[in-house]
Amino acid sequence: MSEIRDHMESHVLIESPEDGPVDLLQRATGLSKQRIKLAMIQGAVWVTRGRNTQRLRRVKRALRTGDEVHLYYDAKILAEVPLEPELITDVGAYSVWRKPYGLRSQGSKWGDHCTVQRWAERHLQPERPAFTVHRLDRAANGLILVAHTKGVAAALSKLFQAREIEKRYRALVSGDFSQQPKPLRVEQPIDDKAAVSEFSLLCVDTEAGQSLVDVRIETGRKHQVRRHLAALGHPVVGDRLYGTDEQDDVDLQLTAYYLAFHCPVNNERAEYELSSDCLPTL
Repeated sequence: MSEIRDHMESHVLIESPEDGPVDLLQRATGLSKQRIKLAMIQGAVWVTRGRNTQRLRRVKRALRTGDEVHLYYDAKILAEVPLEPELITDVGAYSVWRKPYGLRSQGSKWGDHCTVQRWAERHLQPERPAFTVHRLDRAANGLILVAHTKGVAAALSKLFQAREIEKRYRALVSGDFSQQPKPLRVEQPIDDKAAVSEFSLLCVDTEAGQSLVDVRIETGRKHQVRRHLAALGHPVVGDRLYGTDEQDDVDLQLTAYYLAFHCPVNNERAEYELSSDCLPTL
């Protein structure tokens, strides 16, 4: 396959209800029908009808004249194999998962097969749709919520926006954190938006030059914990984006280990916490 065909996008207008998306995209791109069908399953094919655009997964889905089919093909992305998350609990209207390092929280136009959301859709029984309500860095690991109805997705998203979900992280950081205030509250904006993190020292290994800290966040900005710690001069161990760690074999030592909120399904407090053997240690 040529380099050009390893990464491409194609947009095809449906001129007749008899037009099939696979045949149309095959003619437009030269890709095999097998590759296009796989791209559909993996979330890289979309259909626009009026103002609505959504993923197109079913080969035999009926299309209308005027619909537009989009293919976002990246061979490297589609060749990725999803890491398996651990199901913590299935409430029905939402589920709680332990996301491993490397698995995405949400997909992109190029595909969603390597996401917690898509894994939940394909593996939970009974099968049901899945909706993203919050994110966890791809490089991080830990607890993440997946909603399974639009109503619960909206209710959980509202709790996050209102800062009514308690989120805690455990991080192994570079340097001696003992000289910082206890606890240390950081209110440093991220991308011009308010961002609040609170850090509490747990222990220090002076020989290794590392500290273990507990983190509570009030907001959920992109890479918030990592960026706040890096700005303090204590980047998370294994952070090759914001730190100076040159050990390529070390995963990011940041785990989202605790979630607590008022459950919109059972109308009672819900708490989820990973065991200590799942957390970074000195």
